Amino acid sequence: MPGMAWLAIAIVAEVIATTALKASDGFRHTAPSVITAIGYGIAFWCMSQAMRTVPVGIVYALWSGVGIVLITAIAWVLYRQVLDTPGLIGIGLILAGVIVIQVFSKTTA
Repeated sequence: MPGMAWLAIAIVAEVIATTALKASDGFRHTAPSVITAIGYGIAFWCMSQAMRTVPVGIVYALWSGVGIVLITAIAWVLYRQVLDTPGLIGIGLILAGVIVIQVFSKTTA
């Protein structure tokens, strides 16, 4: 499987794990806590597979950037955690960085 496919799986697993982490309420609830642990395990394993062919800096930039944007959107919908204008601008800049890497970088193959 190509590195970027592994990275996409890693991002999805990390987003699921982070969403479950919030629901675990400080690891007080068993099911979300287990989902968190398994999700992060899958995320890091898949990210390590992506790093076999994609540079570590690109993998980490995309993993963290896309994860931040997705988690922010999920927190807005599920937990009504709305960002103020500076927060939205910051998220927009992160998204712009991810787009620049994906569209213009030749190192993401």
